[in-house]
Amino acid sequence: MNVTKENIDDLNAVLKVKIEKADYEDKVETVLKDYRKKATIKGFRPGMVPIGLIKKMYGRAVQIDEINKVVTDNIQKYLTDEKLEILGDPLPKPDEQETIDFDTQEEFTFSFELGLTPQVDLKLSKKNKVNEYDIVIDAKMRKDYLENYTRRYGELRKADLTEEKDVIKGKIEAIDNEGNLIPEGPSVDDTSLGIDIIKDNKIKEDFIGKSVGDSIDFDIKKAYPNDTEIAGILHKKKEEVENLEGNFRFTVNDISRFYPAEVGQELFNKIFGEGVVNSDEEFMKKIEEEIKANLKRESDFKLMMDIKALAMEKTDFQLPEEFLKKWLLRVNEKTTEEQIEKEFDSFRKDLKWQLIRNKVARDNEVKITEEELQKEAENITRYQFQQYGLFYATDEQIANYAKETLKREEDAKRIADKILEEKVLVFLKDMVKLESKDVTVEEFNKLFES
Repeated sequence: MNVTKENIDDLNAVLKVKIEKADYEDKVETVLKDYRKKATIKGFRPGMVPIGLIKKMYGRAVQIDEINKVVTDNIQKYLTDEKLEILGDPLPKPDEQETIDFDTQEEFTFSFELGLTPQVDLKLSKKNKVNEYDIVIDAKMRKDYLENYTRRYGELRKADLTEEKDVIKGKIEAIDNEGNLIPEGPSVDDTSLGIDIIKDNKIKEDFIGKSVGDSIDFDIKKAYPNDTEIAGILHKKKEEVENLEGNFRFTVNDISRFYPAEVGQELFNKIFGEGVVNSDEEFMKKIEEEIKANLKRESDFKLMMDIKALAMEKTDFQLPEEFLKKWLLRVNEKTTEEQIEKEFDSFRKDLKWQLIRNKVARDNEVKITEEELQKEAENITRYQFQQYGLFYATDEQIANYAKETLKREEDAKRIADKILEEKVLVFLKDMVKLESKDVTVEEFNKLFES
């Protein structure tokens, strides 16, 4: 076995792997003997098939398979022994592969392209300034959060006369221009519609002030120009109503009106659990804490984006782009060269940041513990529960849910990457000068527009 590397330039190399019969012969014989033990061939007792017949039937396939394994294992060993960092995977180099004849050859040479990881020299210092935004909480924000809670825990109640924001249930039937029912026309005995989303103001007025038993004739296309809304009302598929026109009659059977929850102990208990919050002041304090936590997450996200952008701007290195394009095309079989070209700029940026992140992590010996993974999974779980209004989930419930999340490999990797990113960010924050800046939520949102 002989593995050699030929450097093309600083970012590209060719790896040549030369193997001899001794490198694979014993492995091939071992596999074929195992085949003989298990082979079931008519005319022979189990385990008594002549080895010559086994070789004739399976020898070539086994030989090729074992040669591939030997080549793959030795490439990986070479990369590890030489501490060679590469991007992607070694790619077979067809134009340099010799013509192979397995019937006459015993020695083989295989060539592979390598994309080498570039040298990353991070150039950040206290001369580099990054804004750390402190989003100011205003009265409107508090009001919006409060209204969100009262809406989330509100309820529908019966009403006698329709108003603009009511939802009404009833029967809908197609009618002709004279107001006569069309027997073969679309009709639904029990459907519902929202008055407030009617687009035509005149039709909307016709629906207001009605009681159970009243009927309203209207042009359905004028009322609801969106085919999806019409399909929902008529219980049909969207494509079935695309060419639908004409008038319909809606007969009211039920009127429902939404009432937001009243601020008081009953609402506090629903949100936070029995007796956790006992006054309006404590409730507003909880809301303030939630707003601050959410704004801090948004501010930290912006800071992370800005520091990443600065790190990539100040860290200039090249990538083996042609190699990477070929590698992407190989590992994504359904992707075309045109798609690779179109998406390569985004891939380049992600890879550049990954290399910077990994260098910072490696240079600072960043580690991630099982405890950190569990804690972060619990934080994510708690936030998700709160999004669904489950504020009173116990610590044990959250911990168990987080453990189940970490059992899923994809979720565990995503959480580990998040922790690594945050730890790297701490080091990068220490390398630059942070300047605190107060902004309104409107000013903060505009920062994402540029």
